Amino acid sequence: MTKIQLPAYETVALVLQGGGALGSYQAGVYQGLEEAGIMPNWFCGISIGALNAAILAGNAPEKRLERLTEFWDTICSSALFPDWAVDDRFAPSLGSGDIRSAASAFSAVRALFEGQRGFYKMRFPPPFVVAGGGPAGTSYYDTTPLKETLERLVDFDRINSREVRVSVGAVDVETGNFVYFDNANRVLKPEHFMASGALPPGFPAVEIEGRHYWDGGLLSNTPLIEVLQHLPRRDTLAFQVDLWSARGPLPKNIFDVAERQKDIQYSSRTRQATDVSLEIQKLRRTVRALLQKLPEGLDNDPDVVAAKEQSCSKVNNVIHLIYRDKAFEAYHKDYEFSRLTMREHWESGLDDIRRTLAYPEWLERPDNDSGVVTHDVHRLHVKT
Repeated sequence: MTKIQLPAYETVALVLQGGGALGSYQAGVYQGLEEAGIMPNWFCGISIGALNAAILAGNAPEKRLERLTEFWDTICSSALFPDWAVDDRFAPSLGSGDIRSAASAFSAVRALFEGQRGFYKMRFPPPFVVAGGGPAGTSYYDTTPLKETLERLVDFDRINSREVRVSVGAVDVETGNFVYFDNANRVLKPEHFMASGALPPGFPAVEIEGRHYWDGGLLSNTPLIEVLQHLPRRDTLAFQVDLWSARGPLPKNIFDVAERQKDIQYSSRTRQATDVSLEIQKLRRTVRALLQKLPEGLDNDPDVVAAKEQSCSKVNNVIHLIYRDKAFEAYHKDYEFSRLTMREHWESGLDDIRRTLAYPEWLERPDNDSGVVTHDVHRLHVKT
């Protein structure tokens, strides 16, 4: 792929939604960005997006794809059986119809009962017979293997050197408040990324400095607003990579209902967030234009000072990529960790970003009144 020379954006962000096993789609998107010579300077993620962000930010650029591959090959292996016992090399011959759907469902069941190597393992005894609370009594799986995987594949000294910015979202279990763990203002450890992906009741809450945190996707699965509204505001190009589509067909059976419910719940209205950002940015630019028309001598007026603080001339360009379901996938798609499906997700992400970057004009700085523009290759649509 031809290298792309980006305009002078202050922030180039890779924004990664949560979605479990679907997260290898994001790895494919990153591979395409790297092919084009686009190196984000801010990784912002929720849940599996936070784990991908840890791998990317915690490795030198030339090692990122290698580490991503190792991470996904690891967590897409059975926690109980060797790879040869669950070899999926025959799976492509299953096609994409009912047989493949059955194989996908079987892989999801295996993930529930076997766990995934380097990720999680089933607790025994189960939590409902454990008294006294704590991780063993409040979750079905032990995520200790994930900590070991992160410590092996991620250089946390590199993350905390602030070579690039990293932000991951989680929810305080007791207050219900959303929080971003950001290397701009704290030292990040494996626990911060694990907290972002601690989806109950499967995974236990993660304790950090006396507080307990769950998966950020419980409140907001799309961290785009954190990037666009963070102070100080900056000219931003954001690659927003979603794993759930807000749009979908009317369910035909109870299993379709379960899948559609997840799609709606976890899509988190990225387009709505972008629309709100557009309106706010338009207002800020209008305020700035009005301030330039005021007579001299009002610089110290409290209302003028307040208006200056809210005014802005920055631009936001959002490149939106959304995973599209395969025909064989169902409500268990977020915990179907077969290597075959993982590779298909990865290839889908790579294909989508290559198609997107075939329109290099989409990467230009917005020149409209609002200063905000979004692009989505699946819709070939531009908002202004």
